[in-house]
Amino acid sequence: MDYSRPDRVDALAGEYVTGTLRGAARRRFEALLPAHPALRAAVQAWQARLMPLAVSIEPVQPSPQVWKRIEARIGASGQQTARLSNAAPRLAFWRALAAFASVAAVGLGVLLATPGPALPPVVIVLNATDAASPGGTPGSIVASISGDGRAVVTRPLMNVALQADRVLELWALPGSGAPRSLGLISANQSTVAQRGENLKGATALAVSLEPAGGSPTGAPTGPVLFVGKLTL
Repeated sequence: MDYSRPDRVDALAGEYVTGTLRGAARRRFEALLPAHPALRAAVQAWQARLMPLAVSIEPVQPSPQVWKRIEARIGASGQQTARLSNAAPRLAFWRALAAFASVAAVGLGVLLATPGPALPPVVIVLNATDAASPGGTPGSIVASISGDGRAVVTRPLMNVALQADRVLELWALPGSGAPRSLGLISANQSTVAQRGENLKGATALAVSLEPAGGSPTGAPTGPVLFVGKLTL
């Protein structure tokens, strides 16, 4: 593996931090971290991009159907299943706390091993416009811009209902000039947009409603659904 390639290093670090790098590949990556400053720096950058969004994720209570399948698999009685269900919120809390502690520990190790301070991410909230909630129903999208300005991570705090032939597109709005696209974003989960060069000079972020595939003109064509001021 050629770890001198910045694009490959960044991709591996992203997979490691998001948890998609697994098994032997993940263990090999962890073994290489102490000897590769570039890998440690990339991991630190990805943690800075994604950590702010972790606090906005709400715990999910398993449905009764899930508990029935668990009961059938382990052969538990209904009373035992009820005890498991009642313990779920506490278990979810401690698992979340353990996961946060693990990420924090890795982050601390990276900070100690990497010289120089890391720039904190910039977190802004894009609030719904009248076009998104004509009845006044609140809604927002959280955007986290990495300290190095290379990536933007977005996550809707509430799922955005879209028609099948419509998508959301994120835009950087400069102080003067035309909006610049940062790419399509998900209406119900996190999205990482690596179009940092388009953030230069931006004073706000906006999300527009576009046809499938995104704006055909390179500029917003549909209504602007969310907007938030940006200070870099």
